[in-house]
Amino acid sequence: MISFGFVWDWAFTVKMLPLLIKGAGMTVTLTACAITFGTMIGLIIAFMKIIKNPVLNFIGSIYTWVFRGIPLLVQLFIVYYALPMVIGLTLDPFPAAVISISLCGGAYIAEIIRAGIQSVDKGQMEASLSLGMTYFQAMRRIIIPQTYRRLIPPMGNEFITLLKDTALVSTISMVELTRTAQIYAASHFKPFEMFITAGVIYLFLTTFFTLVFGKLESKLAQSE
Repeated sequence: MISFGFVWDWAFTVKMLPLLIKGAGMTVTLTACAITFGTMIGLIIAFMKIIKNPVLNFIGSIYTWVFRGIPLLVQLFIVYYALPMVIGLTLDPFPAAVISISLCGGAYIAEIIRAGIQSVDKGQMEASLSLGMTYFQAMRRIIIPQTYRRLIPPMGNEFITLLKDTALVSTISMVELTRTAQIYAASHFKPFEMFITAGVIYLFLTTFFTLVFGKLESKLAQSE
């Protein structure tokens, strides 16, 4: 009979849970900041890619090519370690993490928005222009209101992806959920309890936001 000789330390888990939950709060805060700024960036890049201007099209395409092609971990290292050597300004882990994840997420969000806008029948834009609207008026009044409902599922997926990707910021010593688990797993020699508990918290967060976005999608579908 094989015996692993491991007994889960429930007292330690309960003691560390508030610290892990605090780290989870930082994870959610970081994700919210990244998705907010990433959406702003994504909107700009998406319009640059669909507007009839070859220069803007090229810049938008280069942006998505670069930030989707370079791993987020490498982008984090560039912003946190390499960029300060160029600009002479040391960034704290939180702003470095927000900048990196926003820039990376913005490239993916740009493609989500671009695909959503281009999924609307082109005839609607042509009809709007024939009625005397400008391009931007047609986008604001006709195209965008039809687009945002289609964006909820992929944007929800991107939010959850970014939430999980925040675990990478532990590599630049930012204290969020994963880093908290690392610190106390090492200092108390309890890696199993800390990382399993952190994993359960991540699972709870992703499940919660999956349900929230699913509910929102269903509500918007009923309003159509």
